Amino acid sequence: MRGRPWIADAQSLLVDVRLTPKGGRDAIDGAEQLADGRCVLRARVRVPPAEGAANAALLRLVADALGVGVRRVNLVAGEKARIKRLKVDGDGAALAAAMERMIDKAT
Repeated sequence: MRGRPWIADAQSLLVDVRLTPKGGRDAIDGAEQLADGRCVLRARVRVPPAEGAANAALLRLVADALGVGVRRVNLVAGEKARIKRLKVDGDGAALAAAMERMIDKAT
């Protein structure tokens, strides 16, 4: 797999996520490379996509996994799409290291 599903800078981490709503459990299942070459974080949540519930569950899931408050995780693209972009505010290098550990644990 080429690359990682995130980009870090000094103040934040941008993460591309492929979300599966009604996935049976709330979990991060690692990273995958899509057919178009993009790398995404695979995540699933129990709730359906109705009225933003799956997006809210995704934000909580990522915040918990990274050990940050849910207010630091924002949906910046893909509100109604399966592929989403999240922005996590904070030290980008530290967040990237936590994301790396999370990916290693999931695989």
